[in-house]
Amino acid sequence: MNTYKLAIVGATGLVGRTILKVLEEKNFNNFEYTLFSSSKSAGTKLKFMNENYTVKELKENSFDEHFDFAIFSAGAETAKKFAPIVASKNCIVVDNSSAFRMDDDVPLIVPEVNFEDIINHKNIIANPNCSTIQAVIVLKPLDDKFKIKRIVYSTYQAVSGAGKLGLEDLENGRINLPKPLIKFSHPIYDNCLPQIDIFLINGYSKEEMKMINETRKILGHPFLPITATCVRVPVSNCHGESINIEFENDFSIEEITDILKSSPGIIVLDNINNEEYPFNTIVNGHDEVFVGRIRKDFSRKNCLNLWVVADNLRKGAGTNAVQIVEKLIKSF
Repeated sequence: MNTYKLAIVGATGLVGRTILKVLEEKNFNNFEYTLFSSSKSAGTKLKFMNENYTVKELKENSFDEHFDFAIFSAGAETAKKFAPIVASKNCIVVDNSSAFRMDDDVPLIVPEVNFEDIINHKNIIANPNCSTIQAVIVLKPLDDKFKIKRIVYSTYQAVSGAGKLGLEDLENGRINLPKPLIKFSHPIYDNCLPQIDIFLINGYSKEEMKMINETRKILGHPFLPITATCVRVPVSNCHGESINIEFENDFSIEEITDILKSSPGIIVLDNINNEEYPFNTIVNGHDEVFVGRIRKDFSRKNCLNLWVVADNLRKGAGTNAVQIVEKLIKSF
């Protein structure tokens, strides 16, 4: 068995720690690991793979020693600065930030959906946005069968998507601590915030435009009509999405359900008579994307409504990155 050298950049953050947890669960013991962070978190001690690791500070010469893979989860600015340096050392970078997602020379990969696109990588592979990943896993097999004509996204996104500070704002509100907000512009506890990040010129937030543009790139439909409204909700973890899909071709609910049940990475939970459908406490900790509330939209021809929930720290980030590395190794 070959041994590979894998670096985790941003190992102390929420996603970084999730990556470590996923690697432990998969028991990837044919790797030599090195953990990196910013200078602020360097020196942190982490127990991983039954060993004690000291997190190192990420520097420009950190990759002078050869690595086979590096998973980045340290933000766009760090990725823009360091990923090209690492890639130039013949190390494959899987980046979880937004830095390279819409770069034409960088494949944007969800293994269950478009792993074949990875062939064109130049040692940098982008991990999509968390809310996009769970959507396209469901959309791809339906597009293959019925051909998608239009998509309407409405998302209900957990505060863990905003990192540790988002979780702290939620917890401070829950226990009614008189602390200033540290992540959100308005209290998240007991509120739904219809602005996840900055608004762009067209009145859409960056998050909404990420979903639109990334979906088009991953599905290979550059001009597909898509609209999105992304909302932050007072939930710790797991994103929910209401997805309305218009198809070119007619369908039955039985066909939709059968396709989703037979597609990789999807669990159908849809029994309205027993009030069984996906929600956060069921999905939390799982790598699959859960789908329910499957029903026709009778207001428009060939339209479908779905409710889609996934763990945004796992399949929406850490697990997807690890799966990319896993499939790369199998393809060698």
